[in-house]
Order: sequence, then C-alpha cells, then structure tokens
Amino acid sequence: MRVKLIGVDIGGTKCAVSLGETAGRGGVRLLERGPARATAGLAAREMLALLAEDAQRLCAGAGDAPAAVGISCGGPLDSRAGLILSPPNLPGWDAVPVTGFFEKRLGLPAFLCNDANAGALAEWRMGAGRGCENMIFMTFGTGLGAGLILNGKLYEGACDFAGETGHIRLAEHGPVGYGKIGSFEGFCSGGGIAQLAADLVRAEQQRGGRPALCPTPQDLPGLTAEKVGRAAKQGDALAKAILAESGRMLGRGLAILIDLLNPERIVIGSIFVRSRGELWPAAREVLEKEALPAALATCAVVPAGLTESVGDLAALTVAAYRLERQKEG
Repeated sequence: MRVKLIGVDIGGTKCAVSLGETAGRGGVRLLERGPARATAGLAAREMLALLAEDAQRLCAGAGDAPAAVGISCGGPLDSRAGLILSPPNLPGWDAVPVTGFFEKRLGLPAFLCNDANAGALAEWRMGAGRGCENMIFMTFGTGLGAGLILNGKLYEGACDFAGETGHIRLAEHGPVGYGKIGSFEGFCSGGGIAQLAADLVRAEQQRGGRPALCPTPQDLPGLTAEKVGRAAKQGDALAKAILAESGRMLGRGLAILIDLLNPERIVIGSIFVRSRGELWPAAREVLEKEALPAALATCAVVPAGLTESVGDLAALTVAAYRLERQKEG
C-alpha cells in the first residue's frame, strides 16, 4: 500500500515543499512540488509559515491524507528534539523548533534530518547506493559532509554529529573549510576550490603570468569552482592542476574513511558528478597508495545517481525511513 508523504527541503538559497508517496523497495516517488521560495530576507518564522501554507495546499489535493512530514536541512541540528541550531547558511535560524511547528500546523508527525543524512537515505534507497548494507554519501558542494549507512541503517552518532567529514584536517596548510585550515572541506568544496584556485592564480600572476582563467588581480573575486571546472574541461592547464590538487586531497580523505568504515560504496555528489574526469585520476592514485588494499578492493567510489529533484526526494525519504523505523520499534 502506497503512503502519501510531505517533504520540506530547507536550504540557504531556497526552500520548497513537496508531495510524494512510498514506492517499491523503500523508495519514494515525487508527485507534486510547491514553489521554490527564496530564503534571503525572510525570518525563520516567516519562511516556515509560507512553507506550511504550501504544505496545506498539497495536503488538500493529495486525496489520501499524508502520513508524515520529512524535513531536510543543513546542520547543525538536533534531530531528536526537532531543532535547527544556527546553520551557517541560515542566519537567524537559532534553536528553531521546526518539527513542532509542522506538527502543530499540519497535524502530522514530522521528522528532521541533516541534508547529508537525507541525501544518504535517498541515494541508498533509490540512487547509486542501492543494494548496499554499508555506504557513505558525500555532498561535495557548498560544503563537504557525509551521511553514513552502516549495517543497513542510518548512523547519526551520539549527538547527531556523525559524518562531519569536512572538519577532518588533511594538511597543515591550505584552504579554509569548516573553520579549519587544510580541512577536508577546505580542499573539497566549492568555496575551498575557489580559495585553492585564488592561491595558485596569485602565484602565477606574481611570476608575471596572465593565466587565462584569471588574467589580472581584479578578476580574482569572480573566481569560482564552477569557473574552474568549465576551464578544466576546455583544457586549461592551471584549472586542471587546481582540480588535480583537490582530487589528491579527496583521495587522502577517502582513504581515511575506507580504512575506518570499510564501506561497499562511496557515493559523491555535486562537484564530483560534474568534474569526475578531472578529480578522480588524482584521487585514485592517492587512494591506491594510502588505503588498505583489501578494503579498497571491496569499495566502489561512484558519482551520485540522483540529480533531478534530489532535495525533494531526500526530504520525502526522511519521512518514509522514520516511519519504517517507528514500526520496527
């Protein structure tokens, strides 16, 4: 029997509500999506009120009443208490009781999950991690976080901080990510790649060069990971070197995770999906040197399989998964 669900995807740029239903093998199907609402300029309560109105409209047209609400949001969070705890990409969202808000407005049980964990659930159930008992999903976008599926269950840790891979220091020097110099997030995120690019471009300019990627110091503020990725695909040597360095550090970080958790699969999203050809050769070379051979041999590193409507599917999967866990006791 298919069960209707509401998903709420809360992001630093936009938020949206979706209506879906359970599908085969623990998956979900997206049925309808509400409007994408820009996050900037709205206080938490104002945004939540709009999202609740969108959810009420979707519920009214759903036919069967939805069974639960799944909420995906960047951390830090307290998923057990249903609180959003001042995420850096959501200024002013301080100790927001988001599950309680939706439970009161919709009369449905609501469940909160950080976006990396929600993405892990969706990829595990419907994407590139399907069929695995032990897998890691990594975001590799604006930041770097991981969701862990261990022994066929989402692992969240003692206080919801499992999978904060971006905080691991990989080098004493390097780009800053997660407030730490040389961190995994510093080398393997959009902002980190932009920092790495700026450092290498500056060095080239100081040697008297005018790199096509960024000819003058005045062009540095416009240097982004997306621009680096495009230039690398067009054969720009400096852009390729930037992504190769990011790839080497990706390999170093993945080796730690493979040795520690022995997963069957590591699924990586966003930038890795778009720039796998430029990142993976350097990452694989480091992995082959650093990871335990037996553990590496049993682990496939693959790009994320869900690219369309991934935020909606992730939020809906949170609702489906939590309902299942409740039934299991």
